Amino acid sequence: MEKLVLVIHSISALAIIVLILLQQGKGAAAGASFGSGASQTVFGSDGGSSFFTRATAIFATIFFVLSLTLAVMAKNHSKVAVQGIPAVPAAAQQAPVAPASDVPATNQAAPAASDVPATAPEQSK
Repeated sequence: MEKLVLVIHSISALAIIVLILLQQGKGAAAGASFGSGASQTVFGSDGGSSFFTRATAIFATIFFVLSLTLAVMAKNHSKVAVQGIPAVPAAAQQAPVAPASDVPATNQAAPAASDVPATAPEQSK
């Protein structure tokens, strides 16, 4: 079901892009007064503007509804939204017992002091 909705959503997005690119701009009406109006006779004397505008509105509505549908489907498939934060088991709630020491014991002596002389901190002038 989700794949079908996603395919229709993609087709409607492509249809919106194509319909918007096919529409004429507002300045195209100025060319019709000089005799170039014959190219609009396929869609009638009014041109294709009302057809393309109506088709774009229909596909935009379909795109919007499918976007909301996909969001609801994604929310319903999410495990975090359904289950919430998992509870801590009773065994894990007890205080952990820390080991005596995380550092392993060694039989070596501590290293000798460094031969590099210590420097005094610089004083600001």
